[in-house]
Amino acid sequence: MTGGTMQQPTPDTRSVRALDWLNFFVANVQTGFGPFIASYLASHKWTQGEIGLALSVGTISAMVSQVPGGAAVDALRNKKAAAAWAIIAIIISALLLAASPTVVAVMAAEVFHGFASCMLVPAMAALALAMVGRQNLGDRLGRNARWASIGSAVAAGLMGLCGEYVSPRAVFWLTAALALPALVALAMIKYDHRAAPLAATPGKRAAPTGEPRETIFDLLRDRRMLTFAACVVLFHLSNAAMLNLAAGEVTAGMGDNVQLVIAACIIVPQAIVALMSPWVGRTAQAWGRRPVLILGFCALPLRALLFAAVGNPYFLVPVQMLDGLSAAVFGVMLPLIAADVAGGKGRYNLCIGLFGLSAGIGATLSTALAGFVADHFGNTVSFLGLASAGAAAVLMVWLVMPETRDALEEENARDTAA
Repeated sequence: MTGGTMQQPTPDTRSVRALDWLNFFVANVQTGFGPFIASYLASHKWTQGEIGLALSVGTISAMVSQVPGGAAVDALRNKKAAAAWAIIAIIISALLLAASPTVVAVMAAEVFHGFASCMLVPAMAALALAMVGRQNLGDRLGRNARWASIGSAVAAGLMGLCGEYVSPRAVFWLTAALALPALVALAMIKYDHRAAPLAATPGKRAAPTGEPRETIFDLLRDRRMLTFAACVVLFHLSNAAMLNLAAGEVTAGMGDNVQLVIAACIIVPQAIVALMSPWVGRTAQAWGRRPVLILGFCALPLRALLFAAVGNPYFLVPVQMLDGLSAAVFGVMLPLIAADVAGGKGRYNLCIGLFGLSAGIGATLSTALAGFVADHFGNTVSFLGLASAGAAAVLMVWLVMPETRDALEEENARDTAA
């Protein structure tokens, strides 16, 4: 490293393509643990209460595992190994579900999947950071999100057909099978794990090996981390219950084509994410983080207000395009801001875990509060409450959230524009 600059990693084309496919197949696998579990368990005579309990175990497991999962990835020098173990644990979870829809097997699968996901997400972000360095991370994260969205859409179609024409159980055999090419793609990625810590923050030297890293208490005193964590809570408080509430309203008021409308409400945002994510990453590098965050967060209250006002269920699909905008911004910005805050201090993945915990808290509060308000005061009032939370998130970013892009990246952006 000379002066205030540092040579950025230059990954080979094969590794870049392999990381694309890793994101694609991991998204394939994670799709299998979405709504298909509820349908599968219902087909085996589980009650709605029992299904809700099983899904809650998975949610709680994921929330509890966010911080330990991130810390574990930080502690492992070989990020590929962390990702590989997480994928193998997810395979085991899928096989448990496919083999035996009993209480013990399902609960064990939910716990395994919760912890594995909390290791896999930061491990993949760490791989991206190690491969391309801080200056190119926004662009790389946008590309990751694009491939993940394509993977989710493709997997939803394949698994829907598999569940319809083979059996609900076959969805989880397919999920386990799709994890195998993810392992192949991971094996094809090459990067120098010894140089990974130095790639974290241009112009700043990471703590040398053997020196104490920044502690979690140091991280919790960082105003940028605390402010964005609050933004994450408000984002998910507004966002998490919105589609579920709209889907319930559609199901109650519409006879035919309900499943097609709901499927379109899921697939359309994925297409928007695939289209917009690379632009989000590049723009965050050129403009800074706050303008992009404000743009994505503004879509939340607007979407909630439209859901409250719109009576035609077919109009829900174009409204869901706003969800694609929010998801594209949030999916790219969370790991990017984590790199800004803690990437050069050996706590990048722990920071991602803390943000993930914030997301889980917001989502849990969202579904509980929105359901309670809808039952007692109606869906319109519930949507207005979600819109208020979204507006609070926008104000938090606008008035309180500091810009986290470092000075050297800002200078490089100005040089590029000139």
